[in-house]
Amino acid sequence: MNLLAPPRARLQIEVVFDLVCPWCYLGTRRLRRALRARPDILAEIVWRPFLLNPDIPASGLPRQDFLTRKFGGEERARRLHATITELGRVEGVPFRFERILRMPSSLDAHRLVRFAAREGLAQAMVDTLFHAHFAEGADLGHTDTLTRLAARLGLDVAAVHRFLDSGAEADAVHSENLRAHRLGINGVPCFVIAGRHAIAGAQEPEVLERLIDVALVEE
Repeated sequence: MNLLAPPRARLQIEVVFDLVCPWCYLGTRRLRRALRARPDILAEIVWRPFLLNPDIPASGLPRQDFLTRKFGGEERARRLHATITELGRVEGVPFRFERILRMPSSLDAHRLVRFAAREGLAQAMVDTLFHAHFAEGADLGHTDTLTRLAARLGLDVAAVHRFLDSGAEADAVHSENLRAHRLGINGVPCFVIAGRHAIAGAQEPEVLERLIDVALVEE
């Protein structure tokens, strides 16, 4: 440890996100890049769940049905996905939208992030779930799939299965989602820095750094 180095500034960053949102995957990667450029900051990232598609049933929807309902058809979705895929390459995010055969409810995936947080693995779980869904086409609404992904991080498989079957933390996820809407957050990702400064969208790292500097001055 360098005793002459100034202490790192502590900063809480709340990330309001949904695990089935490609812009959230992209935005969290850009946040990570912004923080790598600022070794003077010790960031505490708090993951806040948001349900983009709260009306999707627990069993999910066939991809085609979802795309028709959300975008009016696959052609418009394909153009949007091509744009996101290109942006993802810059951040090392391997979007493979064609592998997603079913649009899942993200409720249980958010519950799993909260379970992983008890072991200090929230961020690792978020990364694992994003990659599984967008690169592998994993169905995040399926208990066996979520259990398998949790096992990748060394979490106890039986404990994860019991937790998911119990319905625990579902009310907490719904409460967080409602809280976000009450705060005026209607789209994700949204980054709330130091509890006061908020910015929505998959912002470039430089934009996030400027907001971080504003928050640090006030702190």
